[in-house]
Amino acid sequence: MVENKISSLQNAKIKQVVALQQKSVERRKQDVFVVEGIRELQHCIDAEYQVNTIFICPDLTSYSILPQKLSESITIYEVSKEVYEKMAYRGGTEGIMAIVQSQHLKLNDLQLKKDPLLIVLESVEKPGNLGAILRSADAAGADAVIVCDPLTDLYNPNLIRSSIGAIFSVPCVTCSSEECISFLKSKGIKILTAQLQDSKLYYATDMSCGTAIVMGTESTGLTDVWRQAADAHIRIPMLGELDSLNVSVSAAILLYEAVRQRLTRT
Repeated sequence: MVENKISSLQNAKIKQVVALQQKSVERRKQDVFVVEGIRELQHCIDAEYQVNTIFICPDLTSYSILPQKLSESITIYEVSKEVYEKMAYRGGTEGIMAIVQSQHLKLNDLQLKKDPLLIVLESVEKPGNLGAILRSADAAGADAVIVCDPLTDLYNPNLIRSSIGAIFSVPCVTCSSEECISFLKSKGIKILTAQLQDSKLYYATDMSCGTAIVMGTESTGLTDVWRQAADAHIRIPMLGELDSLNVSVSAAILLYEAVRQRLTRT
């Protein structure tokens, strides 16, 4: 590991980090992204992501915070507080961030256990919602989150922040809806679409077998391709004036119903 000091806001590495934080096109072009915070970075390393560069600010933390067993090939830059604050997407990240190589899982890369539990999201728009769903998926022991026809990239800094590192602990795949439907049917996984129309209450539906819970956007819901592919349509009862919940809240409710059924079964 080589240690260098950076105090200039005009340094090329600093400009690179700022561009990666702000622009998805840069993340895609360079095939890297930025991780902030020791907890998130440790989850990233535990998931065997390749860390290329680490930035540490001694004014905010100490070298003792560095994760264990870092590769000798990783370059460490020591940066001033002013430089770190320019790079940081959020406050309170303990003075450490890293540039990390992206991973691109495919559907066939997923290692599913018997009776897998999956969350499928169609055209998810808000990275904060996806991050929160990943946290729930991690807590519920879901096998994977599949994002169909995504409108946000998986390494958006707000997604990483809101997932608190669950983007690294839960396998996450992007693909088209058609590819996902074909995959689920080939594996014999039951497709349950969350929708208000032509549906039954979620707790009256068997989720103890291999199950994919499919959710759409809060504004438009699911497209017909999913409604027609579904084995069952499920809904959460809405007893107030509004007709929808935040998608991350709905996902947590449905995931834990599946957990309840599976714990009861065993």
